[in-house]
Amino acid sequence: MIELVLGGARSGKSAYAESLLKRSDSNVVYIATAQAFDQEMSERILHHQLQRPAEWQLIESPLVLAETLDSLSNSEHYLLVDCLTLWLSNHLLADESSLAAEIDRLLAVLARVSCRVLLVSNEVGMGIVPENRLARRFRDEAGWLNQRVAQIADKVTLVTAGMPLVLKGQNL
Repeated sequence: MIELVLGGARSGKSAYAESLLKRSDSNVVYIATAQAFDQEMSERILHHQLQRPAEWQLIESPLVLAETLDSLSNSEHYLLVDCLTLWLSNHLLADESSLAAEIDRLLAVLARVSCRVLLVSNEVGMGIVPENRLARRFRDEAGWLNQRVAQIADKVTLVTAGMPLVLKGQNL
């Protein structure tokens, strides 16, 4: 089962996703895509780490998400990816030319996984049009990525102000 949780910045999407798994009896692998390039991001990452249960396994995968998911695709674990938009921005900053292939690789892996996967992603297309080319590209790529993942997901939930709204699927 694939589940996508969308929301804006500070919407509560990560907390919602984590709460789903805290209530389950599953062994959780938390796949983090963030990179700490500055002190503020280091503090954000630490805040997220302190909120997670200690028994959850952590894998940091800022760029090779498809490979990480593929290596765990037949496991008994529940995989939580937080978040797709950080993974996307990592690729845009590293090498724009490989982005389409990386997204295709990710979607191919998601289509064949046999374990449960919960993906968190930002909904960034509801604001103003960014003023620079890279920010506009990020917004567009994030929107297209979210659409493609939502198409193959069994469940899609939008979180706003900490409140979940199921857009696709049932409470599974």
